[in-house]
Amino acid sequence: MTEAAPQPGPLARREGVSLWRQIQLALEGEIAAGRWGPGARLPTEAELTARFGVNRHTVRRAMEELEARGLVRVEQGRGSFVAEDVLDYRLGPRTRFSENIRRQNREPEGRLIRVAEMPAEASLAEALGIRRGRPVIVAERLALANGRPVVLGTHHFPAARFGRLPELLAANPSITAALAACGVPDYRRQVTRITARLPTPEEAELLQQSRNRPVLVTEAVNTDPQGAVVDVTIARYAAGRVQLVVES
Repeated sequence: MTEAAPQPGPLARREGVSLWRQIQLALEGEIAAGRWGPGARLPTEAELTARFGVNRHTVRRAMEELEARGLVRVEQGRGSFVAEDVLDYRLGPRTRFSENIRRQNREPEGRLIRVAEMPAEASLAEALGIRRGRPVIVAERLALANGRPVVLGTHHFPAARFGRLPELLAANPSITAALAACGVPDYRRQVTRITARLPTPEEAELLQQSRNRPVLVTEAVNTDPQGAVVDVTIARYAAGRVQLVVES
């Protein structure tokens, strides 16, 4: 059964409270009451204009206030959405996505975007401890929490050691499980660099966010228990849904 749309409000005119403020308070109350859950798309500007019987500028002012209060995120070209609770994503010596997400009572999910082989360019070869031009397996994986994209990771593995990874990841997109099947039951993060930038069009589409909203970028080197490098990962986090917590 489809929920009936709210009826136009009558807004209290000439009573000392601006129209945009009344709209803001009405929408804020509906969000608080659970009419729209975290991540839900709100009615369009045109729909709100019709509902409240005002012009678009008035609706826009109300949405700007909701965004400033952290209740709504506005994504250019996609619409307005109820803000989600921000995840605390912990980066430590042993970072595992599924453990991080389950710790916060959310359900993790991984989707393999692509797997390819390429020659290692100079900086990547140095980080992996291999010769320039040697083959590297590149696996790009989208990780989600409760169905919402959280992080897009690009993993680089030396092909000489991990030649079975493509078939293993095709059967199960878990990086940890694939490495275990290749004889690496555990691995640790040796170094992490954190930056921020605007996403590419593809990154914005996969992370379901606007291009004018930044992503947090981490470059990590992971090693096996003997200290050999097994993976260099570049991860892009949706900054509106994740804050990185660095643990020693």
